[in-house]
Amino acid sequence: MKTPHFAFDSIDSREREMNETQYLLSIFQQTGALLEGHFQLTSGLHSARYLQCALVLQHPDHAEWIGKALAARFSGEQIDSVVAPAIGGIIVAHETARALGVRALFTEREAGVMTLRRGFRIESGEKILVVEDVVTTGGSTRETIEAVTRAGGVCIGAGSVVDRSGGGVDVGVRREALIVLDVPAFDPPECPLCKQGTAAVKPGSRRQ
Repeated sequence: MKTPHFAFDSIDSREREMNETQYLLSIFQQTGALLEGHFQLTSGLHSARYLQCALVLQHPDHAEWIGKALAARFSGEQIDSVVAPAIGGIIVAHETARALGVRALFTEREAGVMTLRRGFRIESGEKILVVEDVVTTGGSTRETIEAVTRAGGVCIGAGSVVDRSGGGVDVGVRREALIVLDVPAFDPPECPLCKQGTAAVKPGSRRQ
């Protein structure tokens, strides 16, 4: 499926977002990235649905389109760099930064704390956009914002490819997502799939 070239300047923002959502959902279906089963999410919660963004982002044309779409959501903002939590957000940050013409950095956990490593530096007062692939509880985004703040940066907003909280997550700054879904997630003791005796699998990048 080729990336469409929507005439965004000729439609209002709500219609543009609807087009983006419909197109992205079709990509997730086409690439087999919308999974059904019993999954343990990065947050530790369990869910019957999992959106594996890596299966979409492995295609450079899709990744490029996603970066441009996220960058467009923050048009008019001063953004000096884009930062994402490793590992799932790295490609999202790279493509969003490329669309904006700025740097792309990522954070990693060191001794359990999200931090900038590998020589990455943020200047005092630098305006940062934090992005990632999927938001469920917002934990990784909040940790990345904290790392940015500790480094002297100012987070002006947060973006994601998917928000599976139905828009309910608050990370303390303006937040945008290309797909917003209300997908139930459960603590393991309350998980109906666990009660049925099925085992949860962990398809994400981080092991608990």
